[in-house]
Amino acid sequence: MTSQLLPPPARPGQVGRLAITAIAPVVWGTTYVVTTELLPPNHPLFASLVRALPAGLLGLALARTLPCGVWWVRAAILGVLNIGLFFPLLFVAAERLPGGVAATLSATQPVIVVGLAVLLLRERPSAWRIGWAVAGVVGVAMVVLRPNAAAFDLVGALAALGSAVSMALGVVLTTRWGRPDGVSATAFASWLLTAGGLVLLPVTLVVEGAPPSVDGPAVLGFLWLGLVGGLLAYMLWFRGLATLPVTSIALLSPLSPVVAALLGVLVLHQTLGSVQLVGFALALVSVTAGQWTPPARSTSSLRDVDPNEHGRRDRSGEATHSP
Repeated sequence: MTSQLLPPPARPGQVGRLAITAIAPVVWGTTYVVTTELLPPNHPLFASLVRALPAGLLGLALARTLPCGVWWVRAAILGVLNIGLFFPLLFVAAERLPGGVAATLSATQPVIVVGLAVLLLRERPSAWRIGWAVAGVVGVAMVVLRPNAAAFDLVGALAALGSAVSMALGVVLTTRWGRPDGVSATAFASWLLTAGGLVLLPVTLVVEGAPPSVDGPAVLGFLWLGLVGGLLAYMLWFRGLATLPVTSIALLSPLSPVVAALLGVLVLHQTLGSVQLVGFALALVSVTAGQWTPPARSTSSLRDVDPNEHGRRDRSGEATHSP
């Protein structure tokens, strides 16, 4: 009886692809501790530039594939949305808001993705996934918000929401346009990293001026952010977007602030109270539960249905489970 109330699990192949794709937000969750502990302070745009452009150029050299035709424009748009616009907005939010508020507002991305998927991909909204997307936001808020969370301004709040919208739109458009035939995930990620990096280059020079001096630990930090947090993570992210439902991918995003909070405990010796621990668990549950699809109708509700009628409904798609 209990099994009839639970949604069916994701297929084994899909679980594997989700696990591999989840590496990307997990790696992105290391950005805060790497930035604060290894990189030169007060140069967030320079860090973003070094994370994007060298990794993109390296990927282009390895893949030896350039965009063709309309993909020059599409790669530029996706590069701006996923990287070139997303990073500056995120850093504006981080500078003007308490970190917990910025992370919570940015964590609304899955909810925005669900709405954009309805508008741009004509996907039917799932109350199950919308509910878990909202639960993920609540869980992140419980983990990262602090008593001084009210001290923020409108510009910072708009920047945080703008970063969530930018990344969400980039995710949905990446799903809608797909990836050109014969183009590897490495080449595709390289296009976008390069495009985003080229947008960041003039912004960084104007806002931050000359680059800072870089020591040994900073070199290691930049290598991690560029090669692992940049090229590898985006390659896995875009590969997942090509094979998995966009809402499933979006529901992985709370992993980033959760990992950041966990590293704060392990590396920076921060503490988590009971509220944060509950939020930590809620965020992880939302990531997992959001990958399941509840049955359209329970088994018991079909017992009195004529078998022939049931078969006709299955073939017409009205009584089948969504993927």
